[in-house]
Amino acid sequence: MQRRIGVVFVSRRNSLRSVLAEACLAHLDQKHRFTIFSCGHPGHIERVIHPAAVGALHSASIPLVKTSGRGWDELARTGSLAVDLVITLDAGVQTLQPNWPGQPDAALWAYPDIAADKKAEQVGHDALHVLYSLKRRLELLINLPLHGADRTALRDDLRDMAHMR
Repeated sequence: MQRRIGVVFVSRRNSLRSVLAEACLAHLDQKHRFTIFSCGHPGHIERVIHPAAVGALHSASIPLVKTSGRGWDELARTGSLAVDLVITLDAGVQTLQPNWPGQPDAALWAYPDIAADKKAEQVGHDALHVLYSLKRRLELLINLPLHGADRTALRDDLRDMAHMR
């Protein structure tokens, strides 16, 4: 039995983008190959999931997997955390993150902060677009040869996915 691949999705508040990514990968991971986490910038965490995330997941029939936000400090200090991939969804927090244990491969899949200064209806619409964009990328991710693959090729593939629309 192969070890599960640890994936962390990072956004600013851990209430919308990273929640969508975590739930979507968990939904797609039918073979249970991944251990999935999401987190945000400490001090900016929303303790409640954004209603647009809940609505988008419900609309796509994807179950919600989180109940509250957490900062990356909570994950980075966990000694038993095995992280292989860190996918940052907010360019503004990319350089602020800690040194993750185990030197995981990292990629920036930048999505705009759709929850900032918009009307609820527009945020809900945009959240659905983000979810379906993430879903396309994550479908490719789960089909990559993650065990025994050339690490450089895997890193390049992960980063190339950032350019998909």
